[in-house]
Amino acid sequence: MGFALALLVGLVLALVAAALAGALILNPRSAPHLAGSGNVDPDTVSGFGREWQKFTHGAEALSERERADAFRSYFDIFPWHLIGRDGVGADVGCGSGRWAVLVAPRVGRLLACDPSAEALAVARANLAGLGNVEFHQADAGNLPIADASLDFAYCLGVLHHIPDPARALCDIARKLKPGAPLLVYIYYAFDNRPRWYRLLWRASNGARLAIARLPYRLQVATTASIALLVYWPLARAGALLDRIGALPRGWPLAYYRHRSFYYMRTDSFDRFCTRLEHRFTRAAIERMLAQAGCGQIVFSSHEPFWCAAAIREPAGCS
Repeated sequence: MGFALALLVGLVLALVAAALAGALILNPRSAPHLAGSGNVDPDTVSGFGREWQKFTHGAEALSERERADAFRSYFDIFPWHLIGRDGVGADVGCGSGRWAVLVAPRVGRLLACDPSAEALAVARANLAGLGNVEFHQADAGNLPIADASLDFAYCLGVLHHIPDPARALCDIARKLKPGAPLLVYIYYAFDNRPRWYRLLWRASNGARLAIARLPYRLQVATTASIALLVYWPLARAGALLDRIGALPRGWPLAYYRHRSFYYMRTDSFDRFCTRLEHRFTRAAIERMLAQAGCGQIVFSSHEPFWCAAAIREPAGCS
């Protein structure tokens, strides 16, 4: 563990020094022009388009068991009993369609929405066998959906990469019928972690600020190295400790102890290559949901934090 962390710290310092010295050539790809609500960061959208083209999460990439296990870690608090087999819902920020592939068979119709054309191309390929999925290139504030028309919606790992997350949350909630459920996953602010854990995150955040400005190929190589030298050793050590009943509370990257290296590489790239990132405490997320007109809020008690399910109230967004 100490060796891996030392390597990471050395990598961070080298990247930051190079960035400050102007030695790095920034990613030359220009961000696409995006028509929409204005509540979107073009560089972030472009970055996620490249991410999902690299890490498609197709049937050949993940086992059915791993996909189902990851799905449960997000959706185990979702009130499926409120949705009929003919229910119509939206996957807002669908990315590669990795969640839609398991949601679509449970419902009548699913609208897969994402501002990235590249991501939607991957989602179309992954969901090709499902005839009840529609694809829309749209951000959270520009959804081609009538207000108060959806039976459910979910938005996982998206809101924290939007310039104004609270506004986007209101825009999504507005599309729900009163009584319809909403599931969100928003990066936590380590509010349930000890101080040393938050300090460790601050060090890794310095790496993100540098790596996010690297050329794409260096981003792929660097985050693969982080997955190999940091994610994998800590996760596998966590798995071993878990098997003997000795896993300490708050063990770093324990969430990945049952995940494949492919999954770790994806999340390493996701974590370190995105320039725009917000983090929220559980209390702040609860306030945002309430302001979006949602009640009966339930938070997951396990990683990833924070997942929250809520019900659209009749009054709507405040």
